[in-house]
Amino acid sequence: MNNFGYTGTQDPASGSGEYGALSFLVNQILAQIQTITLVKIVAVTNNGGVSPVGFVDVQPLVNQVDGAGNAIPHGVVFGLPYFRLQGGSNAIILDPQVGDIGMCGFSSRDVSSVKASKAQSNPGSSRTFDWADGLYFGGMLNGTPVQYVAFSSSGIDIVSPTRIRMSAPEIDLQATNVVGITAGTQITNSAPAIEIDGQMTQGEGPQGGTAAMQGPLNVVNDVVAQGKSVHNHTHTAQGATAVTTPPN
Repeated sequence: MNNFGYTGTQDPASGSGEYGALSFLVNQILAQIQTITLVKIVAVTNNGGVSPVGFVDVQPLVNQVDGAGNAIPHGVVFGLPYFRLQGGSNAIILDPQVGDIGMCGFSSRDVSSVKASKAQSNPGSSRTFDWADGLYFGGMLNGTPVQYVAFSSSGIDIVSPTRIRMSAPEIDLQATNVVGITAGTQITNSAPAIEIDGQMTQGEGPQGGTAAMQGPLNVVNDVVAQGKSVHNHTHTAQGATAVTTPPN
């Protein structure tokens, strides 16, 4: 009973004749039908690892209101499946995190049997459009990301504050014009064999410096240093007019 003498969701119009009473009855029935609402994640079973799609516990963000306008928060809804972009064994793993805000849609029938078996099943009960049969779709009203893939008219940016790792039996980088690699400290290539098919130049940028190699170094043709050929150069003995023959 509220301060106006009405119970629960009743308001003054609920008792204003047959229409008011009928409208109240219809609204009570419709209130049992859940469609879509905004929720916040309070718990999640997965943490970004390679694993099957998990479940979330959510807090509905739109409060219930009684006939006198008093807010009545919803309780937490437990164990709802969440959406992952996946086809067969191919997926983008981006699990929800506690605090995320997203959309929750509610099934027309009880989906508990399908959740348990992951197969075609009869509804677990006669309930319809119930909170317990929600499905979570994330990514609404959230803040600015610090790790992301951004698509724009100027191209695609992949940004991480920690690490980007690609792993596959074969990785190909292809560009019509230029492939650029820039590092603040060091670039490391490690493999039993490294093949470079193209002309190599050190360049004249601020990163230029002395090149060092542990060796041995085998050169098929020739090496030229300051205009002198290693393979074809000669020496003149001091005080003599004769010159040596080039190295063999």
